[in-house]
Amino acid sequence: MTISSFNHVKISGIKTVFPQNYVDIDDELEYFDNNPKKLARAKKMAGYGRRYIADDLTTVTDLAVDAAEKLIDEMKINKEKIELLVFVNQKPDYKEPNDVSLAHWRLGLGKKTATLDINMGCSGYVYALWSVFALVASGAVKNCLLLAGDLCARMTDQANRKAAPVFGDAASATFIEYTEKDCFSYFVLGADGTGWNKIIYPFGGTRLPLDEKTVGLKVEDANGNIWRCSGSILKGEEVFNFSLDVAPKLIKDTLAAAGWSKEEVDLFAIHQANKQIVENIIALAQLPEDKTPTDVFSKYANNSTNSVVTVLCDQEKKFHKVILCAFGIGLSWGGAALDLADMYNGGVSIYTPPENRLTREQQIENWIKYFRGED
Repeated sequence: MTISSFNHVKISGIKTVFPQNYVDIDDELEYFDNNPKKLARAKKMAGYGRRYIADDLTTVTDLAVDAAEKLIDEMKINKEKIELLVFVNQKPDYKEPNDVSLAHWRLGLGKKTATLDINMGCSGYVYALWSVFALVASGAVKNCLLLAGDLCARMTDQANRKAAPVFGDAASATFIEYTEKDCFSYFVLGADGTGWNKIIYPFGGTRLPLDEKTVGLKVEDANGNIWRCSGSILKGEEVFNFSLDVAPKLIKDTLAAAGWSKEEVDLFAIHQANKQIVENIIALAQLPEDKTPTDVFSKYANNSTNSVVTVLCDQEKKFHKVILCAFGIGLSWGGAALDLADMYNGGVSIYTPPENRLTREQQIENWIKYFRGED
């Protein structure tokens, strides 16, 4: 594992945004044989509740830019002084260029603002924080606007009951900057590439591009769940075992790196894979339940890249010492011990799509004109 520590770097503010549309598990009784007892059991065990799902015209960049604009406005951040823009996500608007270029343009940032794109999922936010903290601590930049998000729900077939109730869409903005005051942080990172195929989109890349044979291909598993080969495949039981094997040790190692006891930590923000996994991690790591939220999954579902930020933004009280614990696709994991005493918490808000946004057909027509050189 990689262990790092930094000083004089702080998270100054955070903001999370959700799409307008959502689904409550209580409205999906038909998937539980119209049996209220089965539904109640699923809610109690897995924590199923509400999940926000982006409509077909909303992208992760739309959500992230909205979060950034709101954070910039609320914190009165001078755009001209933003030195670095980083975007971590795994469901880009386009295959290329990267989403950070699009976000840079839409935010109206200047040509002196550098950009960096990071393609990661569940552990991506902690990895991105680690990268940004290293850059700020080194003196390479004085500040950074970090965007993070994912559209797992929109990209999941809602008839797939193994995956659909788990995932929700969200994105966030985090402002990180240099501080003269002592502000120590500690990171513990690791990966196991042998599990690269446990959570995967097998088609659509350069190894297996989508074509007429694969674009509509779908497979039904033994439980009747439909997996579309243009979407992701999740090996749930193996990921469950991986989570319980990695996360408790990650928390222990992160506490040790910081020299903190469990008692002095104000909040343990654990990746909300599902309520059952979080509760098992709490038990195995022997964490104080009153400092380790499990209900965030029921409110917003698993937000993948944005999950730990969602936990932070959902809190109504201030906190000082915080442990982040994220794990998932890759397989990879990351822990962070952070001093958030001076952080502005912008909470959560809802993205309102612009009334004049182009339809899918209009976008296609515009690109046809662009290829023809008519635009």
